[in-house]
Amino acid sequence: MKALIVIDVQQGLFEPEPQPANAAQVIARINTLTAKARQRGVPVVFIQHEATVGQHFRHGSDAWQLHVGLEVLAGDQFVRKTTPDSFLNTDLDALLKHAGVSELVVCGYATEFCIDTTVRRAAGLGYHVTLASDAHTTHDKAHAEAAAIIAHHNATLPSIKSFGVQISAQPSAEVSF
Repeated sequence: MKALIVIDVQQGLFEPEPQPANAAQVIARINTLTAKARQRGVPVVFIQHEATVGQHFRHGSDAWQLHVGLEVLAGDQFVRKTTPDSFLNTDLDALLKHAGVSELVVCGYATEFCIDTTVRRAAGLGYHVTLASDAHTTHDKAHAEAAAIIAHHNATLPSIKSFGVQISAQPSAEVSF
């Protein structure tokens, strides 16, 4: 069984200017993915980053809230995290195992941090992973524009074979549940 993991699509990351690359399109694609997943009875898990120090991104704050453009339903699952790794010190692995999940579809924010770390950790835990190649994003950085960072991860993550499970990158329209 598959699960859809939506990482860190939160007000404090998507609303301040400048927004992440292609923010509106990424959110629309995530909503399409969540609708397809729900139609097939696939668990949808929203991951929310929270700070352990300071007020920004504290649990329950405006910045911590999921982006208002996301379509979130009562049956969805929610996981709070404090590191780029959605599995570290969370109940994500237990939640997935309890549901009989062996394959993940991953999307969200930030490509080079939480997406990258979670994809690698998931593969290390034995999950087959599909990265929705057009449904993850980041901000431009001093060393590289967001488009280059996204393209780099779409190319390199599927090249990792040493985990013994498949990591693939597919446009969201081609992802099946």
